[in-house]
Amino acid sequence: MSSLEMAENQNSSFFERPNVRTEILPIANGVPFGVETIVNSSLGIGGAYGTWGECYSNETVANLIEERWGRSLSAEEKLNLGELGFMYRHHVPLLTNEENLKLELEIGSRFLQEAIHSCGWEPEEVDAVLIGISSPASPDYAVQIARMAGVSEKAYKLSIHKACDSSVAALNMVLNPNLAIHQRLGVNLAEQLMGKKVLIGGIEGLGRYVLMSRDTNAAQLFGNGAGVIGVIPGETMKFIAGASQEVYDEEGMLQVRMLYPHSRVRQPDKPLTEISQLDAGQYIVAGLMHEPSQGEPVVMAGPMGMVKLFVRNGVDTVKEAYGAYQQKLSELGIPGKELAVAIVHHANLKINQLKEKHLQREGIRIPMPWLLKEFGNVSAASNMIAFLRELPQLNPGDHFLMDGFGAGTYYDVLAIELPIHP
Repeated sequence: MSSLEMAENQNSSFFERPNVRTEILPIANGVPFGVETIVNSSLGIGGAYGTWGECYSNETVANLIEERWGRSLSAEEKLNLGELGFMYRHHVPLLTNEENLKLELEIGSRFLQEAIHSCGWEPEEVDAVLIGISSPASPDYAVQIARMAGVSEKAYKLSIHKACDSSVAALNMVLNPNLAIHQRLGVNLAEQLMGKKVLIGGIEGLGRYVLMSRDTNAAQLFGNGAGVIGVIPGETMKFIAGASQEVYDEEGMLQVRMLYPHSRVRQPDKPLTEISQLDAGQYIVAGLMHEPSQGEPVVMAGPMGMVKLFVRNGVDTVKEAYGAYQQKLSELGIPGKELAVAIVHHANLKINQLKEKHLQREGIRIPMPWLLKEFGNVSAASNMIAFLRELPQLNPGDHFLMDGFGAGTYYDVLAIELPIHP
């Protein structure tokens, strides 16, 4: 059975999954919330993922958009969302700015608490919280939700804003001590957090964002979702090899308005990311975006435009990381060991299928399962959710690939070992 057929045949919403706990949050007239926790005790890794807002199927999402925009969508404007691997997505009702902030702070703190509990930790034991988020409701979002979850004020808090790549970029920062960004940050996080308890996640209230636009593709594709995992660098996850790229989106194939601090100035031969410090141990890593000229939240090309934007550079980054991985295996005396799985950002199924096809032409064959269909594209949350979905199948000693990419454009790919504990 193909990945697409599997996606179409698994036709239940997230709230209907057997292990999902649901409730109505008392904000405005009530907002549905659901969370599922996953633990692999043999690996010492756990986490939580889920979503919030009303659930809209591929058939009913058009009605929501038409209601919000006050016009009908033409047949040409409606995407074949099933073909793109998505069956549902979640949106909240129209809320005030204050209600949106209150909701998303509550959501974020709950996911941190659930992830902490799933790992068997206490909040005060957490040494760092790194959250990837495309459009934060407040600049100090990660700081606020960590405080609400009971995390120590002394713990590192980082918000990473590199669109859909943000959570994988966070994981890369925690595991890979060789990244240039550590020097710019003034602290090597990978070295500082070795053996420490770290929360890494993506929390995306994209429903608030995309329905403010008039982009029919974005409005249908994106939705709310979050995934947070707990790791102990060097103990439960160990960096093997990786690659990163920043390739500015000259053509503006996926334009995103930055709702986070950034000078908006592109400097030749300088990184596209800027770093600001809120307080001791509190940082914002902000990626430059090709912004819409009219101030729209999102303007994106059609599905084929996304393929053009992400596949070529995405394949190049995976090839570089895979080559570095093979070299590292030879140095370790274990040539030929295979990657158990690739956890790839779920931008849409066609992008992932084409990446897989191009990689196979290069002799790179890694399982790349399509693991999300109940959320739509949830940007930085998707890699964390997909990892948690695959976590029960992983074993001590496995190696896996984490592949993140997003608007900007940014790419982070890393091969990770799941060590065998004595």
